Amino acid sequence: MFEKEYERWLGSSVLTEKEREELLAIKNDNEAKALRFSAPMDFGTAGLRSTMYMGIGCMNRFTVAQTTRGIAALVKAAAGEERGVAIAYDSRNNSKEFARVSACVLAGAGIKSYIFDDIRPTPELSFALRELSALAGINITASHNPKEYNGYKAYWEDGAQIGPEQAKIVSSERAKFDVLDTSGIMDYDEAVKSGLIVELHEDFDERYIAAVLKTSVNPDAVKAVADELKVVYTPLHGAGYKLVPEVFSRMGLKYLYTVDEQMIPDGNFPTVAKPNPEYPAVFELGIAIANREGSDLVIATDPDSDRVGVMTRTPDGSFTTITGNQMGALLLDYAIKERRERGTLPEYAYCVKSIVSTDMAYKIAKDNGVRLHDVLTGFKFIGEVIKNYEAEGKDDGFVLGFEESYGYLLGSYARDKDAVEASMMILEMTAYYKKRGMTLSDALAELYKTYGFYAERMIDIYMEGLDGIERRKRVMQTLRDNPPKNIGGADVLLVGDYKAGTIVNQKDGSVKSTGQPSSDVLYYTLDNEDKIIVRPSGTEPKIKIYILAHGDDMDTLNAKAEKYSTDSKRMTEV
Repeated sequence: MFEKEYERWLGSSVLTEKEREELLAIKNDNEAKALRFSAPMDFGTAGLRSTMYMGIGCMNRFTVAQTTRGIAALVKAAAGEERGVAIAYDSRNNSKEFARVSACVLAGAGIKSYIFDDIRPTPELSFALRELSALAGINITASHNPKEYNGYKAYWEDGAQIGPEQAKIVSSERAKFDVLDTSGIMDYDEAVKSGLIVELHEDFDERYIAAVLKTSVNPDAVKAVADELKVVYTPLHGAGYKLVPEVFSRMGLKYLYTVDEQMIPDGNFPTVAKPNPEYPAVFELGIAIANREGSDLVIATDPDSDRVGVMTRTPDGSFTTITGNQMGALLLDYAIKERRERGTLPEYAYCVKSIVSTDMAYKIAKDNGVRLHDVLTGFKFIGEVIKNYEAEGKDDGFVLGFEESYGYLLGSYARDKDAVEASMMILEMTAYYKKRGMTLSDALAELYKTYGFYAERMIDIYMEGLDGIERRKRVMQTLRDNPPKNIGGADVLLVGDYKAGTIVNQKDGSVKSTGQPSSDVLYYTLDNEDKIIVRPSGTEPKIKIYILAHGDDMDTLNAKAEKYSTDSKRMTEV
């Protein structure tokens, strides 16, 4: 099957010579041909993500155009031609080309689009959808994946990514078109002249920046310590290179040191192996500057600037990572207390986290009288909670939405995680503690004293290759058929199967609903209330295991977490 499709592409007249040469280079490599031509990329609520090669299973101008035809059908079904589609892209190789291809496909279908004239942070697209009253959105990005990857995310009018039913329609509609069909795609310049493509320029950034600045809890916090606060920032060759420093400046930061080598947008990410702010290695250049200049903080945003990572100085002078879970807890505690102090915390204040994120958020919310919502992984679910509150007229009650994977949002102007805004709030929080003679490391230590000790682990089990998808399915099915009875020395009390929508009590056999949409997630609650969660990644060839534990002291807690890690890895060996 893959050989026939490969030969069809190779013989197609719509390929350029360069594209044909790429295919000729793998003529005798059956594994490469099978990976690229056996099956098309699945289009789900996370959109598309794959390596950039020719083939139905890869990101290229043909698969992007075919998918956009599916988006066009979705927009037309809602009579949204005039409301249009907002389009953004990041610094990855081919991102601009894929974005323009998308706009040209839409123009050919008579659908208006608004496309940014250069790379922009992902959250600015979410904001643009709401600001322009566009019906849908397209974002070309593969977030923090390696340089070989690119991706395609689809959004709807509320600014959040599309839901499962919409994804099914797009998937079904795109399948009606031959992937190599290039007919009906309008020329870009012609579409601009006709008004079907409208370019968004720097003046639009001002509208976004204003919305971000408006979410500051204490706009004067940075100014109060501006003469002594020093921060190092890197966008990791991505879309945060312009707007993050601009927002810092407007908050009153005087001493910002940037990692010059990484301030240049570059889809090859030449200074890092992976442009992921979760990895300490990407901070090496920044830490060297911090040590030279005497900064207590290094901030890094990922290529599409929706995730942010931080390293802070510790009491012994070294730098340590603040994990996504720890930062979520710090921001939640700060935002609640500072808003209460300033009289801006309403009685119906609420926060939202994903089910795989730290349980410390429960304790913080409960002790401060703030309601907490637990949702499935994916910021669209956090966006749904915000939308429901807004429908009740409670627009100002949102305190924080966060995921353990370094994604945060503190304002309702967007429906996706925002590293520009989160960086601003981390800066503000750092200034708050700086005035009190503390670093974020000190603040985290105080958090543990106040709310108890919590530790989280995240384990990636990669299953790549042609059989990777089947292996991941087999692991999940085996765990469903034979749920673990004990993990790391603790009995499993509750088995949550979010695909079936059930939570089974292992002690008495009782069953209740998860109360969540269907998702391929297994959730084990142990008899000591620690939790182990297993799910396949939606964007990478791996199974992810999350460990959420708590205890009386960090040494005991870490030892317990290691036991959970060992047993959890064994669970996937099938």
